[in-house]
Amino acid sequence: MFIQTEETPNPATMKFLPSCEVMGDGTLEITAASGAAVSPLAEALFAIEGVKGVFLGRDFITVTKTTDKDWPVLKPAILTSIMDHFTNKRPVVTAAAATQNVTHGGDTDIEKKIRELIDIKVRPAVAQDGGDIVFESFDEGIVYLTMKGACSGCPSSTMTLKAGIENMLKHYIPEVREVRQAR
Repeated sequence: MFIQTEETPNPATMKFLPSCEVMGDGTLEITAASGAAVSPLAEALFAIEGVKGVFLGRDFITVTKTTDKDWPVLKPAILTSIMDHFTNKRPVVTAAAATQNVTHGGDTDIEKKIRELIDIKVRPAVAQDGGDIVFESFDEGIVYLTMKGACSGCPSSTMTLKAGIENMLKHYIPEVREVRQAR
């Protein structure tokens, strides 16, 4: 199995592309070892000293490291763990986690438009950097989004939200006045 790696705009996060489907539909972000039980893959990665976060995308995995570890030390162990996981055909997520489904039936027309624009125009670009962006809410002209994976804590995430996403949403949806990071 060949696993490609890519640096991301976030120096603490690296993207791993195992040349196979990871999550298929949806994404999963785990920011602490205590939450890794929903994913055997994440559990294996958190067992590596220095792993601080794991994000599972459609066909990639991003790993965030602690500041006291360097990529040349961590990368071989992470690659081995990912390769072992897929070679042994282990599930990426547990059955319980795989059946969780998010629905957005109560969205207003504006919220539906926001979600659609984010899904079509923003998420693919953010995924290329090893992350994801999730629409949280729209309230009085303000769109609240959550950055995940490599984008969470990235030095350029504020610029992405303000200069990129905010301008695009304002262009297509006049009711949008501002975009903020959800807390």
